[in-house]
Amino acid sequence: MFRLLSEDIRAVFDRDPAARSFWEVLTCYPGIHALILHRLAHWLWGHRLRWMARFVGYFSRFLTGIEIHPAAQIGRRFFIDHGMGVVIGETAEIRDDVTLYHGVTLGGTSWNKGKRHPTLENGVVIGAGAMVLGPITIAAGAKVGSNAVVTKAVPAGATAVGNPARVIDHSEQGRQREAQAEKMGFSAYAVAGDQDDPLAKAIHGLLDHAAETDRRLESLLRELDAQGVKCDEEVKAADSFDPQYLSKIVD
Repeated sequence: MFRLLSEDIRAVFDRDPAARSFWEVLTCYPGIHALILHRLAHWLWGHRLRWMARFVGYFSRFLTGIEIHPAAQIGRRFFIDHGMGVVIGETAEIRDDVTLYHGVTLGGTSWNKGKRHPTLENGVVIGAGAMVLGPITIAAGAKVGSNAVVTKAVPAGATAVGNPARVIDHSEQGRQREAQAEKMGFSAYAVAGDQDDPLAKAIHGLLDHAAETDRRLESLLRELDAQGVKCDEEVKAADSFDPQYLSKIVD
């Protein structure tokens, strides 16, 4: 018990730069209080002291604003940051090095007995306000964005965002969109390629067009250099170009 507590507190220092001392974390972090009380409640639940386990869980909820069912399985170095409003259901399974932010729900989608809550594998991070629902698996190293609603499995290392949640496009085209968006002064992060929002589709079309224009411009400039044509440095540095201006240079 004390070894697990020591690991849990060290995990706070690893993931929260605001943590200053062991005593501060132990006395002022509701996530740690909820985890200590849950480990006690889970032990009572495993020894079939069910009412007492539920009462400890209820007291923990009253004290911290974090509701964890005593039957939920939680691994090592678990960190709940801020914590208010977190709900973890009965059949949820949380492996090692998982991080939850405030307002997260690990809930069920049916009233049937049996497995009905999510499984979070090692190193998963769930953003504030996200809902992960049903007997699905969030694979190792995956991330769920704030306020996302996840009802399908998320593969290892992926990032899911939105409602309903979609995995962010990490294809070559997706990386090109991201790079082009950064050049234009904003980030297209969290706008998934299969999103139904017409504005998002329009933005993707513009980004794809801009990336293709840059590619063709770079190819044209390389060809001109190969032919011995010296291009104006301003043209080379420009993010976009005027074809008529370029034709005057070539002439």
